[in-house]
Amino acid sequence: MATRPHILVTNDDGIDSLGLHALARAVAEFGDVTVVAPDQEFSGAGAAIGSLFDIKPQAHRRQIPDLPGENNVWAVNGPPALCVMFVRMGAFDISPDLIVSGINPGANIGRSVYHSGTVGACLTGRNAGVPGIAVSQALQKWSTNGQAWHEAIARIDWSTAATLAAQAAKALLDNPTTSPGVLNINVPDKPLHEIDTWSWTHVAEHPPSDETAAQLEAVPGHTNSYDVKIKWGNKWNGEEGSDVHAIHQGQLSLSWIGKLLAEPDAGSTVAAAIDQALG
Repeated sequence: MATRPHILVTNDDGIDSLGLHALARAVAEFGDVTVVAPDQEFSGAGAAIGSLFDIKPQAHRRQIPDLPGENNVWAVNGPPALCVMFVRMGAFDISPDLIVSGINPGANIGRSVYHSGTVGACLTGRNAGVPGIAVSQALQKWSTNGQAWHEAIARIDWSTAATLAAQAAKALLDNPTTSPGVLNINVPDKPLHEIDTWSWTHVAEHPPSDETAAQLEAVPGHTNSYDVKIKWGNKWNGEEGSDVHAIHQGQLSLSWIGKLLAEPDAGSTVAAAIDQALG
C-alpha cells in the first residue's frame, strides 16, 4: 500500500475554531492529518514566533470531532508560525508534505496578507521547503474591517472554503514541486454552487479600505495616557486583477504568495482542480 502524504493543518484563530475543524476534516480525505494550532486567538501575528522565554512553550493534546485517523491534534501556547516551526524541528514526529492554514473568518487580501497569521504559518513552512495553502472565507454580508464579529462567525458556512482547499491540496500533493510556494485562497461569501467565476490574482496595492488614520485621545483621569483610536476610510474595490477586486466582485481569488512556483504545471493543476470543484 502506498504511503499517504502527511498534511499539517494550523490556523491563527485557535484550536477551537470551527473553520479549523472543517478544514482538517476536508483535507483528511487526501492525506494523514496532524493539527498543531495555537491554544488561543493569534490573528495578525504574521510569521512571528514570539518571545520563547516569556511564552515558555507547551503543547497539549486535544480532540476534533469526526476527524478521521488517529486524531493527532495539538494545541500550542504560541502563534501559528511557532506551531509550524516546532513541527519542522521534530517536536511532533512528523514531516509534512503540505501545510494548510485556516479557514480564516474574513478575507486575507491586500496589505492584510503581510500581517496575516494564516498566511504567516505557510510562509514559515515554505522557508523550510514545504508548500502551503492559506484559505480564508470572505464575509461581505456580515463584517467590515478586520476580523469577523462573533455574530458573523456563527453564520459562516465553512463547507465551500473547506471543499475548495481540499481540492487544491490534492492537486499540490499529486504534483509535488521542488520550488515551494504559498497558495492564498480567498473564498467569496457564497455557497459553492453559486460561485461561477474565479481568477488568478495579485496582492492589491492597498488594503480594502482606501485610507486609515490613527489618533491619540487622552484617557480621562490619567496623565500621559492615551487611547489609540483607529479611523477607517471608505471601501476600496481594488485595481483590476487584484485579490481585493476579485473578492469585491464576488469571485474566488487565488494568489501565489512568496516564492512563485517555478514549474508551469503547478498553476494549471490547481486550476483544473478548482474548475472540477466548481463543476
